[in-house]
Amino acid sequence: MKNPIKFIQEVKQEAFKVSWPTWKETLQGALMVFAMAVVMSIFFLLVDQVLKFLLDLFLRISL
Repeated sequence: MKNPIKFIQEVKQEAFKVSWPTWKETLQGALMVFAMAVVMSIFFLLVDQVLKFLLDLFLRISL
């Protein structure tokens, strides 16, 4: 890196070219992440309850 000032200027130029998401796009993305977390939580809760039921059933039969 021979000229740090030129490098910094080029970085600044490239930073202005970046297309940042709008507030609406950011909010939609965050809501989608939240919705998926809720759906997956419910799914794993149901799977856990079914497995618990099957394990209890198996243990009662084997005794």
